[in-house]
Amino acid sequence: MKKDLHPKDYRFVVFQDVSCNYSFLTKSTIATKETIKWEDGNEYPLYKLDISSKSHPYFTGQQNLVDTAGRIEKFNQKYNLQDKKSSDSKTKSDN
Repeated sequence: MKKDLHPKDYRFVVFQDVSCNYSFLTKSTIATKETIKWEDGNEYPLYKLDISSKSHPYFTGQQNLVDTAGRIEKFNQKYNLQDKKSSDSKTKSDN
């Protein structure tokens, strides 16, 4: 095996599934900006997931609806952008 192939900076990180509010603590090298206080009273880096084994239909056997609708609209509102289709329909209706 090649030397120095694996990273050496493993640390405990909390992964949180935001769709079902499930969290677990494991070692990882992932870079995070947020932290969270864990059940043992210590503060750990936090990484938010959209889907985990607790919310994925393959593992649960049922479909969970993840609130992903409106992400484009929220982005456009945040940066004051207009949807191209809506602006095109407005200009056509004005003519």
